[in-house]
Amino acid sequence: MKAWQKHHFGLENLKLVDIPIPKPGPKQLLIRVKSVSLNYRDKAIVDGVYWPDLMNKPFVPVSDAAGVVVEAGPEVVRFKEGDRVISHLFTRWTDGAPGENENPYAIGGPNNGGLAEYMLLDEDAAVAAPSSLTDDEASTLPIAGLTAWFSLVEYGKLVPGETVLVQGTGGVSIFGVQIASALGARVIATTSSDEKGERVRALGASEIINYVTRPDWEKAVLELTNGKGVQHILEVAGGESVNRSIEALAPQGHINIIGFLDNMTAKVNLLSLLFKQAQLQGILVGHRKALEAMCKAFDELVIKPVIDTVYSFNDAIQAYKHLNRGAFGKIVIRVAD
Repeated sequence: MKAWQKHHFGLENLKLVDIPIPKPGPKQLLIRVKSVSLNYRDKAIVDGVYWPDLMNKPFVPVSDAAGVVVEAGPEVVRFKEGDRVISHLFTRWTDGAPGENENPYAIGGPNNGGLAEYMLLDEDAAVAAPSSLTDDEASTLPIAGLTAWFSLVEYGKLVPGETVLVQGTGGVSIFGVQIASALGARVIATTSSDEKGERVRALGASEIINYVTRPDWEKAVLELTNGKGVQHILEVAGGESVNRSIEALAPQGHINIIGFLDNMTAKVNLLSLLFKQAQLQGILVGHRKALEAMCKAFDELVIKPVIDTVYSFNDAIQAYKHLNRGAFGKIVIRVAD
């Protein structure tokens, strides 16, 4: 089969190669990959900044895949040949608290992922794809969609009428807008351009704050909420942004720390944190049970993922370069029609 393989760090070391089609073990599925989507994790792995000691070996990258089961191991009970499935990043985290270290068991690094014509999935690492979504759309769910869902629903216990602040227009943030608005929440979104703001508004955001023209966006949030603040924040920037999020938060609100686009470290104003009684929650995707619940909800709520661009399998390098530039929504690589 054809597969993209990371041989060393650096995008120039991602090579299209011929390797044998793998054989499923007793509890594994052989998947004919249809589509994959890229996440910041994929870029960080290729760049050598995400657990480099663990990722320092050849493997097929990309964790988020959608495809069809073409062969099931003899002990598989959850799926059968012909089923449409999507992958789950952390292969052993099915419910409850994660293990002490899930990274060595993740797909798309250090274990083979979906940027190939076929991939192996442990039975426990597969989820039925939403019937209402195409393969391209379904491939966007496992990390970006689940991260937003886990933040707002699993940890945040979001209820209708609450207010959610979403930062930026990356994949997780856009899913946050769609999920929160579909569940009856009011959504405030920050963005760097008015044009992007209007696109986010069309997806369900009630108010838009341009943080270029309004750098004190936390004060704008308080103005829009009559000084009350918001109950939930998807914090993707890190660094100094965390303190601004605390200021924009309602008492006992939830700040979900998802990313570190600005900085991996933050000096937190503990006095503000204490007075707000803020709940800071680190988010690293979520368990399989939540992904299954989210997929059912996407069918019921008719949520359609936003895809910026779909690239062909042979143009995978261009897809990575697009990811480096940034996108509105998700970047998808179509492996097979």
